[in-house]
Amino acid sequence: MIYVDSLLCTPLENQRPGSRRALEEVVAGRVGAITVTVGFWEDATESMDQLVKWRKMAEANADLVEIAYSAADIRRIAAEGRCAIILGFQNVSFLQGRLGYVELFARMGIRVGQLTYNIQSDIGGSCYEPNDSGLSRYGAYVVKEMNRCGMAVDLSHVGERTTLDAIRVSEVPVAITHANPFSLAPHQRNKSDLVLDALKDNEGMIGLSVYKNIVGEYDTAQKWSELVAWTVDRIGIEKVGIGTDFDQTGGAAYLEWMRQGRWAWETQYGAGSPSNPGPTVHEGWFANPSHFPRAEECLRERGFNEGEVELIMGENWLRYYDRVFTDL
Repeated sequence: MIYVDSLLCTPLENQRPGSRRALEEVVAGRVGAITVTVGFWEDATESMDQLVKWRKMAEANADLVEIAYSAADIRRIAAEGRCAIILGFQNVSFLQGRLGYVELFARMGIRVGQLTYNIQSDIGGSCYEPNDSGLSRYGAYVVKEMNRCGMAVDLSHVGERTTLDAIRVSEVPVAITHANPFSLAPHQRNKSDLVLDALKDNEGMIGLSVYKNIVGEYDTAQKWSELVAWTVDRIGIEKVGIGTDFDQTGGAAYLEWMRQGRWAWETQYGAGSPSNPGPTVHEGWFANPSHFPRAEECLRERGFNEGEVELIMGENWLRYYDRVFTDL
């Protein structure tokens, strides 16, 4: 069985304090693949600088990880007892309005791109915007080019209207790499039944999160497995995986950059709030990647059979990557 985490927020770039320890937690949890967050607000040049740092990190920790570009790479790396790193961005600001950059970044190894992050962009609306513009004409071109270039369209922080537009436009299955059902955990970051139904029709995937700020009352093993079961009943067993959204080492400065980049002077709280402004302290049953086996255990206790557990823990994501990650 290969565990897959469809979104890790932890900054693991080369020489960042704590990176080696964070990677050791991933491997200790027997996680065979993670989609990492290479960047948020960076332009094209800054994004390439980030890519250099991530490549250097992988080279320096080759005994633990290797960058993967296909599901076959993931299976090989996981079979060796290491973790496959899937390069992704939580925004496509690296495009700088240039459609041709989709292919360039795909050729540099980027396999996942989230259409918007925490504000309105030239692509479309964010989940935090009071009025969601929907997918722009440029955004529709970007979605189709991502389809062509084998880059997964991630709709996690994307506004509802823009999400539905992107699902309609996309010619291949889309992904929601780290979110939960709004019906169970009401939060702007989570997805409505309408979106989940559209995702089902699109044959897409959702990675259910254990991030404290968006999991609501489903923060114990028993309650989280209930959330998983509800989602499986809604959209089907083959469309559900795990996307933890863990940040193991980021700290306050990283959180500030993540939430507001250069676009605001006033404090932005993201999924937090004025009463909960700081970095989230993960605790309890699933506090870091080394606890991944606990998710398998709680799914079994919920009554999922062997094959169903294997699908949710990682095989669904691997099958999705097989369909979406294509060679240029």
